Order: sequence, then structure tokens, then C-alpha cells
Amino acid sequence: MLDSCKLKSACNLPFICNKKINTAGTSNAEVPLADPGMYQLDITLRRGQSLAARDRGGTSDPYVKFKIGGKEVFRSKIIHKNLNPVWEEKACILVDHLREPLYIKVFDYDFGLQDDFMGSAFLDLTQLELNRPTDVTLTLKDPHYPDHDLGIILLSVILTPKEGESRDVTMLMRKSWKRSSKELSENEVVGSYFSVKSLFWRFQTQSLRLSDLHRKSHLWRGIVSITLIEGRDLKAMDSNGLSDPYVKFRLGHQKYKSKIMPKTLNPQWREQFDFHLYEERGGIIDITAWDKDAGKRDDFIGRCQVDLSALSREQTHKLELQLEEGEGHLVLLVTLTASATVSISDLSVNSLEDQKEREEILKRYSPLRIFHNLKDVGFLQVKVIRAEGLMAADVTGKSDPFCVVELNNDRLLTHTVYKNLNPEWNKVFTFNIKDIHSVLEVTVYDEDRDRSADFLGKVAIPLLSIQNGEQKAYVLKNKQLTGPTKGVIYLEIDVIFNAVKASLRTLIPKEQKYIEEENRLSKQLLLRNFIRMKRCVMVLVNAAYYVNSCFDWDSPPRSLAAFVVVEDMLEDEEEEDDKDDKDSEKKGFINKIYAIQEVCVSVQNILDEVASFGERIKNTFNWTVPFLSWLAIVALCVFTAILYCIPLRYIVLIWGINKFTKKLRSPYAIDNNELLDFLSRVPSDVQVVQYQELKPDPSHSPYKRKKNNLG
Repeated sequence: MLDSCKLKSACNLPFICNKKINTAGTSNAEVPLADPGMYQLDITLRRGQSLAARDRGGTSDPYVKFKIGGKEVFRSKIIHKNLNPVWEEKACILVDHLREPLYIKVFDYDFGLQDDFMGSAFLDLTQLELNRPTDVTLTLKDPHYPDHDLGIILLSVILTPKEGESRDVTMLMRKSWKRSSKELSENEVVGSYFSVKSLFWRFQTQSLRLSDLHRKSHLWRGIVSITLIEGRDLKAMDSNGLSDPYVKFRLGHQKYKSKIMPKTLNPQWREQFDFHLYEERGGIIDITAWDKDAGKRDDFIGRCQVDLSALSREQTHKLELQLEEGEGHLVLLVTLTASATVSISDLSVNSLEDQKEREEILKRYSPLRIFHNLKDVGFLQVKVIRAEGLMAADVTGKSDPFCVVELNNDRLLTHTVYKNLNPEWNKVFTFNIKDIHSVLEVTVYDEDRDRSADFLGKVAIPLLSIQNGEQKAYVLKNKQLTGPTKGVIYLEIDVIFNAVKASLRTLIPKEQKYIEEENRLSKQLLLRNFIRMKRCVMVLVNAAYYVNSCFDWDSPPRSLAAFVVVEDMLEDEEEEDDKDDKDSEKKGFINKIYAIQEVCVSVQNILDEVASFGERIKNTFNWTVPFLSWLAIVALCVFTAILYCIPLRYIVLIWGINKFTKKLRSPYAIDNNELLDFLSRVPSDVQVVQYQELKPDPSHSPYKRKKNNLG
């Protein structure tokens, strides 16, 4: 057996040998005797046949999940109302060994409810021939009802060794191995097969898993900018002949949900958002249109797709997409651009410590380059050094922590340090800043192989509050960022930006995050918003008392001044009472409960918006964010100088012409209000508490405890 194996070199320890065997029904083929470390599994999900019906209408909305080792590695698009779906979707999966089979699970999508299980199957990767396409037919089964016929899934697969990635794995294993390279001679490696095999398993026990290589692919290759303009002649889903449409977008794991446009078949959204493009050849954006129904399942209007590989780059494309399985069109603007400067590197590779690179970055954001790429406001470098005293999430009293660094919709990850409450990552992340008022979020999770990651702690740091080049210990907070949790994280952050670009970007709409969890009814949150609203109302009440005192002549000089001002002003006020048509349809008890809950959530959100608006005005004058307060003062000074030089009637005329001709000059421009955009950057009182730094307790540091124990 050893004679038939060829040990290539010490660099290829995991790739021990491939032995030729003869399998039944096939010719001689290379089947791996020992796992060669890393494979690329290319899968084409073809179609399903005779799948199980899970909906009342005798159909299903099937989609497929691929899992390896308990982790989801791929999820297909949803095919609505079809028991013989055709997907024709491709997936590229990195596999660290062939012992774990590929599990295929099929589900029926139920909006707002738990998805129904439609069957599962598994593919034994050890039976696949290397570098040869194979068509596979899998019979779906339910472990609880093995006799039920649940249909079949057809795949095409090809398994290819990945030598380049394998070398990366080996080098990372070497770094994590406690013995130095001097202790391991070449003779030890080549001496015998069994010594090599024992070394391989010793490597496997170190702090390295497949996630280290998978996270390299989190660097995107480009940006897809999408503007949802409008819908035309959408299908009426409500009894009044109208709909309440909204649109969902999905590109890989990225999702976005538009706002709801009530009672219309020709909605005007005018929303803009960005997706990251991870694949060089592009991807497919899956788009679905829905009708919002209070208290029951939303109605499906139609779907369409955008194939990004067919679009040219650095060019804006206007697309009018016909909705399949429904009626109407969607109008989009799609632009593909090159990737911004985003990177992950070790602590030894530091852009700002390289004098030449630092000078180039400073030159890029110098005051002389104000009008060069207004979207590129600045440069952010984050050093994630280590964490101390983390929460134990596993039954062994340890955790497997990794760190997620987020800036708006840019999201990068560190590697996982296994079985450690004081991990050291020593990673450097760089981002391009599109809005200087963004908040850097750093979250620590515990990696779990068989389920989603556990939350360990989080910090939120406004970019304008960062002190460059200073290594600081940030106390980790809970999910709501309202109080501390266990542990601290050490970060060193540098921000370089162009102040003029940052000021101009303040007056345009703020970037919205991808789909987030919908607000739920919370008694505490409702009470908190009510108290915040009450404070704002009391300010208005006090102002009303002040105005009323002018009419009572409590202070004659003040009343006289008010009388003169009122006489010079002409105000015509019209009050309009809009009455909503009441729905005459009878609803069941459950639907009424849902409707009441939705009304309460709406009231809760409205209270939050109104209270936040008042708090932001207050915080502007309180100098909570000095940059914004200075910007407001400069804007007022400039406006005063303009009023002094130019008569007011000309300013009003220019403003009116600009507003009335804006749609003619730019038909697809997104409406915005500069004042509201400015206030959206000012934090509310709740956000001020969330962004406030907590002082670390020195007694919680493990290094401090060690010193105390020695003493």
C-alpha cells in the first residue's frame, strides 16, 4: 500500500496519496485514499420532479438547502406554486474533507410562518470521481415517514482538488502548530506513512477550520447599485381593486426590502441601495413583488430576475422587467462598478504604517480633491487585536469566538479562535467611507457547528468620535447596546476623510441597511417611546405658555415686540381632514388581533420617529456632535451672507425653478429634503446612550487577576 502512494513534499502533508481502485460499473478511477485537504465541489441544481404538495391549493413553493457538517453552504431561489420546479442554479463549495456527506433538504416557503419540510437526501462525496462531471438523481425521504414518496432532485456535480487552497491550509496549520519548524526535520516527515498520518491528525486538532478559508471570499469584487423607480400596471390583489405593493431583492445572502406603497397599482418607490458582488462573472438578482395584507399572509404578485453577467460595467442600465407568474412591470436602474478599497490582512501588514501608502491615502482625501468622486469620503482602518474575559457559551466553559466588523452594509469577519475566552485575532480591516456619520459596529460571536452563532457582545463606535492611532479597550454591550455584558475588546482605529466631501454628503439621503428584523410590539419600548414623546410635547406646551403670556401682557416689552411681528405676518391656514375609508369586510377574531397588534406597532414606531425628531433638533443645539453643529453654523452664516447680497425674491425664484424642473432634468432622481437628511445624521437620545463608551473594570482583566494571584 505504501509503495503505491507518492508523498510529494512536506508542504503537501494533508495530500497523502490517491490509490487506483476498480469500482463496480465503472472503469479505473482515482478515488482518494486519504483526504487531500481541500476540494472544490461545483454543483448545478437542475430541477425537482413530483415534489410533495404542502399548500392548500395542492402546490408548494419549494427551495433547496445544501449542508455540509451541519452548516448551510447554499440556498436556492424559491419557485412559486410548482411541484416540478426548474432551478438551473450553480454553487461552488469548498470542502475540507470527503468524510462529511452533502445533505440536500427541500422546504416549502411560507411567508411569515415556519417553512414546511418536503424531504431530504444525502450525497456521498467519496463515491464521486475526480475531475469528471456526474449527473445525480436523489430520492427525497422523510425520516419520520420513510415509506412516503416525496419526489426526486436532479443535480450535476464535479469534484476537483484545490491545490492552491490546500497549500494555504498547510501553511496556516504550520503557523498554528506549537512546535517550531526546527524541531521537525525533513526525515521525520518522509520517514513513514504512519508518521505523516499522525502529524496530519495533530494538525487537525489545532485552531484551524474550513471557516478560515471561506472567510477569504467575504471580500467583494464589485458593487451593484440598484435604484427601484416604479411599478406599472401591477396585479390587483385586494377587494377594492388595488394593492399595497412592496418588493424584495436577493443576491446570494444579501437581501433588501422596499417600503410599502398603499393602495396603488402604479407605485413610485424611488429607492436606492447597493449590493456587493462577490463573483467575477456576476450573479443573478432574484426580485419578487408582494401585496401587504394586515393580519394574514401577504399575497404574491410576481417575480423577475436580473442576470448581472449580461450587463456591462461602469454604465447605468435602465431595465423594464416583466413580472412572471403575475401582471405588470418593474422599472430599475442598475449600475455595476469596481470594488472599493476593502481588505483583510494580518497585523504585520498595515497600510498606514507604510509611509508611501499613507501619503497616497492622505493625498486622495486632501482638500484639493474636493470634487473627485464625491462618494469616496474617507478611509477607515480597524485593527482587531484581542478580547479578554468573554462569556463562556459552550458546556465546556469555553467559547469559539470570532469577530464581525460592520460599516453600514460592508461586513468582514476574522478567523475563529477555538476554545478560548481571551482570543487574539491581530487582524487589520480597511473600508472606504461613504458617510462620515456612519457607525462602526464590532460584534463578537461564538461559532457553533450545528446551529447559528451565539451572541457574545457588541460595541457601536461613531466614526466622528474615533481618536486616531489609539489602542482602546471597549466594554462589550448587549444586543440592544443599553448595558454591559461580559468581556472587553481591544481595537485600534484610524479615520482619514475629506471634511468638505463629508459635509456635502450630509445633505443627501442616508444609506439604508439591508433587510433588518421587523419591529415587534414591546411594552417596555412602547412605554419608553411614550415618555420620550411626552418630553417633546412638554417642550411645545411650555412654548405655548410662553406665547400665551405675550397676549396677557405679563411683560409689556415682550408683548409689544410680539404684536409688531404678528402684524407684519399674513398667515393663511387651511386644515384638511383626510378620512380613510373603512373596510366593510368582516374579519375573524385572529385577524382582528393581528390588526390591533399591527396598529400598536405603528403607534410605537410613530412615537419613536416623532420623539427622535425632537431629540435630534435638541442635540444639534446641544453640540452632541460638534461636526454637525459647526456645519449648521457655517450653513446659517453662508445663507445670511447670500440674503445680504441677493434679494429674497430672487432666492425664492431660483429655488422654485430648481424644484419644478428637477424631474425634467433628472427623471429618476430620488426625492430628498436636505434639512431632514441633515437631522437624520444627528443621534437621538437613545442612540447617544447606545454609542456611549463604558469604562472597563480593571479587575475583570485576566492578566490583572494573574498578577493578583502571584502577589
